Amino acid sequence: MTWTFTSDLASYLAAAGPAVAAQPVSNTLLLTVADALERRGPHAFGPADPVFGWWTGPDGIVSAGLLCTPPYPLQLGAVPAEAVRALADALAAEPLLAGLHGFNARRPDAETLAQAWGRPTRVAEETRLYRLGALVAPDPAPAGRPRRATGEDLPLLREWIAAFDEELGQPAPASEAALRDRISYGGFLLWEHGGAPVSLASFSRPIGSACRVGPVYTPPQLRGRGYAAGVTHAASEAAYAAGASEVLLFTDLANPTSNGIYLRLGYAPVEDRAEVVPA
Repeated sequence: MTWTFTSDLASYLAAAGPAVAAQPVSNTLLLTVADALERRGPHAFGPADPVFGWWTGPDGIVSAGLLCTPPYPLQLGAVPAEAVRALADALAAEPLLAGLHGFNARRPDAETLAQAWGRPTRVAEETRLYRLGALVAPDPAPAGRPRRATGEDLPLLREWIAAFDEELGQPAPASEAALRDRISYGGFLLWEHGGAPVSLASFSRPIGSACRVGPVYTPPQLRGRGYAAGVTHAASEAAYAAGASEVLLFTDLANPTSNGIYLRLGYAPVEDRAEVVPA
C-alpha cells in the first residue's frame, strides 16, 4: 500500500486515469484540472510545476488519485480511508509536497489531514457538491433570455470572472487562454435583459459522463432578480446538450441563497468538502 508522486502528467494519467474516471462525480475536480493541463500545458494554472499522485492498494491495484497545481491547494478525490492516513504521513516526508499551500478534500478526509499536517490550519472554505436530478425551470421565470458568449464578450468575461475570483479569494484570475478555451465549445452563457448582459454561468467540457456548472456570477447591483437561476438553468440544459449525463456543481456552504437556488432547480447534495490552508 503506497502513494506514488510525480510531476509528470502522462505518468499520472497512465497510472491513475482509469481509477479517477471510474468515479466521475466525486473526482470531478481531478478530471477537469487534468483535462486543462493536457490542453493548455503544465503551467495552465501557474508557473510552478504541478504534482500528481496515485494510491496503490494491497492488491496492487491503483484506486485513487490526487493533484496539485500551485498556488492552488492539493485536490484529493475519492480515496479509501487507509489512503488518507498514508497521505497524512506523506505530507511531511514527500519532497514534492514540501511547498503545499493547503488541500481540498471531502470533509472527513480534510479533518484527518489537518490533524496530521503538523502546522496550525484554518478552514478557508466549505463547499457542497451537487448533482442534477430532474431539471426544474425557475418559477417565476426571470426577465430576459440566455445566449452563448462569443469572443466579442471576452472583456466582460474577464472582468466578471476576476470579480468572482476576488469574492472567493482565489489566488489568481483565470487566464485568457482558459476563457477562450471555454468560449470555443460554447461553455459560457450570458443572461441578457434590456439588451445587456446581467448574469453569467459556464460549464466545463464534458469528460466521460460528467460536466460541472460554474462559475455563476451576477454583479452585486443586479442580484435578487432571478438572473442567476435563469442562467444556471440554461447552462445546465447546455451541459446536457453537450453530451453530459451527469451535471454537477459546487456551492459555498456559507451562501444560503445560492444553495437554495440550486435545490429549486433540481440539484441534490452529494458530499461536503473543506479547503484547509495554513492559519
